[in-house]
Amino acid sequence: MARESCTSEAVPAAAVLFAWGANSYGQLGLGHKEDVLLPQRLSGFCKAGCIKSVTGGGGHSAAVTDGGDLFVCGLNKDGQLGLGHTEEVLCFTICKPLLGCPIRQVACGWDFTLMLTEKGQVLSCGSNAFGQLGVPHGPQKCVVPQAIEKIQGLREKVVCVAAGLRHALAHYSDWQCVPVGDWLGIFWPTLVSWAESPVVLDSKGTQQSVRGLENSTSVCVVAGSDHSASLTDTGELFVWGRNKHGQLASLAAFLAVPQRIGAHCFQDEKVTAVWSGWTHLVAKTETGKVFTWGRADYGQLGRRLESAEAQKPVEQDSSPPFQRPQNSVPSPLHCLAGAAEISCGSEHNLAVIRDKCCSWGWNEHGMCGDGTESNVWTPTPVQALPSPSRLLLVGCGAGHSLALCQLPAYPAPRQDLRVTRPLPDATEDTESQGASDRDRLEGDTISDFNPKRS
Repeated sequence: MARESCTSEAVPAAAVLFAWGANSYGQLGLGHKEDVLLPQRLSGFCKAGCIKSVTGGGGHSAAVTDGGDLFVCGLNKDGQLGLGHTEEVLCFTICKPLLGCPIRQVACGWDFTLMLTEKGQVLSCGSNAFGQLGVPHGPQKCVVPQAIEKIQGLREKVVCVAAGLRHALAHYSDWQCVPVGDWLGIFWPTLVSWAESPVVLDSKGTQQSVRGLENSTSVCVVAGSDHSASLTDTGELFVWGRNKHGQLASLAAFLAVPQRIGAHCFQDEKVTAVWSGWTHLVAKTETGKVFTWGRADYGQLGRRLESAEAQKPVEQDSSPPFQRPQNSVPSPLHCLAGAAEISCGSEHNLAVIRDKCCSWGWNEHGMCGDGTESNVWTPTPVQALPSPSRLLLVGCGAGHSLALCQLPAYPAPRQDLRVTRPLPDATEDTESQGASDRDRLEGDTISDFNPKRS
């Protein structure tokens, strides 16, 4: 007698990784190099339920599993995938040189990658044209992850790494941070760290003093194209570097010394998390409020500014307070209050709010996942992701997006995709960015990211 199926038996929920956006180098891991305007399901490279973080760089992606395995794909011309060669990889592939060396965190820059091991060791691979690998006199590129010896020579354990366009940061358990790379080398020596009093190590190992974070203890660091930020254990946010687009919440064109953003900018609340795009920042406070500031001309801030004047670059520090550009003032995005996860690409963002993945910002390659290439000006749910589902993780590359979803035990009936709409308390998008406004970084962007822009 045939046994009848029992539909009441529990079926384990499945975690699935989705990818969309720019794919010129196979950075979505889908096996091809065509841009994808709607989220596409990835499968086969590992058990999705084991993935604990996803992120991306200029044209490559990385995923770390609970067991510390690192999977990579995409652009690899400088060895940024750490696989021992420079060929593009169109599907997520395990980084064999790191087998047996569990990875805790990975950070992707434009054309390089940092890996933090479970033992607190920092490894790097990819382009070293600007010293971003932490090897001042090393080769121009490295195709296999190598230890940053100068960092390893310091006594404290590294607990966090961050990668910008051409520079990197490492945060110590007791020390503060070690910036490495391009623009910092112009204004500061190559390596910087803070202990009881700040200490600078230049490329020759000479120590000098540094002002700015003497009395602060950092808990995490983030990096943009030409700026950096450090969040302290007391909820204070320090920023430094270039301020062309108001991303440092200051009127100064450049901050050579870390400067604290006043608590009044966050409604007198402590900051508990911070993320950075190339020229904008996002912060979350102790009550779950989300603030954005910086460059805004592609919708990066999730809100429209009142005038074009508000988007002008900051050129000097002599403007009176009432002329301060709107984009240089952290402002709350009420629709994202309580967001569980946030990630910033170069000029677009993802957030997890009430088990929905919301996107906003630059969308030329479809990285906002709404099926179009028009910029998204307010946080908008990515309707193409399966619903109902539980959003576990989100991650961004410069122009692509990744999301890990836990699907329900029994799939809901398939529904036709609806027209994408903003969250109820967000202002609806009323126009798209003109084609003439395509030079996103006004000469600051590397042209080989997108052939359309060259």
